[in-house]
This record gives sequence, C-alpha cells and structure tokens, in this order.
Amino acid sequence: MSFIGAFVYSVLLRGYDGFRTNIKYMIPLILLTALINPAFSHQGVTILTYFPSGNPLTLESIMYGIMAAFMLVTVICWFSCFNCVISSDKMVYLFGKAAPVLSLILSMTLRFIPDIAGQFGKVYRAQRASGYKPKGSYFVRIRTGCHVFSAVVTWALERALVTADSMRSRGYGLSGRSAYSLYRFRKSDTKALAFILVCGLYVLAGSVCGGFAFWYYPSIRGSISGTLTVSMYVVYVCLICVPIYMQAKENVKIRKM
Repeated sequence: MSFIGAFVYSVLLRGYDGFRTNIKYMIPLILLTALINPAFSHQGVTILTYFPSGNPLTLESIMYGIMAAFMLVTVICWFSCFNCVISSDKMVYLFGKAAPVLSLILSMTLRFIPDIAGQFGKVYRAQRASGYKPKGSYFVRIRTGCHVFSAVVTWALERALVTADSMRSRGYGLSGRSAYSLYRFRKSDTKALAFILVCGLYVLAGSVCGGFAFWYYPSIRGSISGTLTVSMYVVYVCLICVPIYMQAKENVKIRKM
C-alpha cells in the first residue's frame, strides 16, 4: 500500500518524467534486492529446490527478499517526493522561529546534494575543456577525479563560509528578528495536521499492540483479518491518501487556471 501511494504521489508531483524515472530505477533495484536475499538467506521450512552449493532455496527467503525490495524502493520514493515538496524556504518557515540554527542547517543540507552534483558536472566539463582527458589508464582517471573532487570541496567550503558570514551579518538567529514568508498557516492546514496526527497515532499505537505483526521465518504467518488489523490498514490507507488528495486537488486548480 505504501509503495502504491508513493508511486502515485511521485507521478502526480513530476508527471510523465517522474513515472519514467521511477520505472528506470525501481525495476532493477527490486529485482536485484529480491534475488540477493535468497542467495544468502536459506531460512524457511518450504524448500523449493537446492543450489549447486547444496544450500536450499526456500519460499520464505524469496518472499522476504521481495518485500524487502519493495520497502527499500518505497522509502527512496517517499524521500524523493519529500525533496520535491519541501524546499529550503519552506524549511526555514517551519523551523525558523523555533530553531533558527536547525532550520538553516536543514535548508542548506537539502540544497547541498543537488548543488554539489551540479558543481561536479561543471568542474568536470571545465577539466575536459582545459585538456584533461577522462579516458585512458586507470591512474589517469583517478587523477582527473581527484582534481574534480578537490575543486568541488574547495568550492563547497568557500560557499559555506560565505553563507555563514552573510546570514550572521543579516542578524539571522537574533531575538526579535522578523522574516518574510510567502506561506500562511490556514484553518485547512490545521485540519489536515490534526487528521494526520490522529491517524499517525492510531497506526503507531496499533503497531505497538501487534496489529501489523507478520513473520516470514521460519514460516509465513500473520493475521490480516482481525478487527484491529483491518482498522489499522484502513486508517493507514487514509493517511497515505492525504498527500495524494492534496496534490491532485492542486493539479486540478492549476489546470483550471
């Protein structure tokens, strides 16, 4: 359910490009993870066949590998959606008054990886234009990579110092400091936050009570028909559908404009 929700939400956020990107990395990652687990884990009571080494291939190890693969892909997909939605200015708006230093660190961290990746590309192209050839022996490629890495690290450190001096000179973090923001916390946001908290607490409490309990070893077992379990799945689906509903509503508004 979480995988389907993350996939749909990612497509709503990024459209066809998001769908193509998801398919491009999801399928190889799922297949790789699902195949690795049975090759190294031989637990389980349902033996399907034996490897040439004599180790058994069990149904439980295959199912666990498949579920682990989907969990890994789901986490990556949700974090990619988070990266698309939460920008640095939103992070500063959320935590700027309560924890200005923390909000600045988080906002800079969110921008750090894409900026570093872009700078790597710029420096690499500059190295090629200046005569460095990336092709050649192994040591030549290592030397070129070291030049690029050194330039990017120097750029990152210099930018961090400039940013820190700029924020300090603007009075960031001082008491009584005001900051302009495009965002406002509305009544609809309060209702959505309350709904998310209630659903999240219910799912968390039910999970502690064993409502999501499921075992793969030594045999596949778990209750999915109890009253608590069914109610938890319903609430969990509602929780997953919150960002999907909000993004779909936003897309409809944009199309009508």
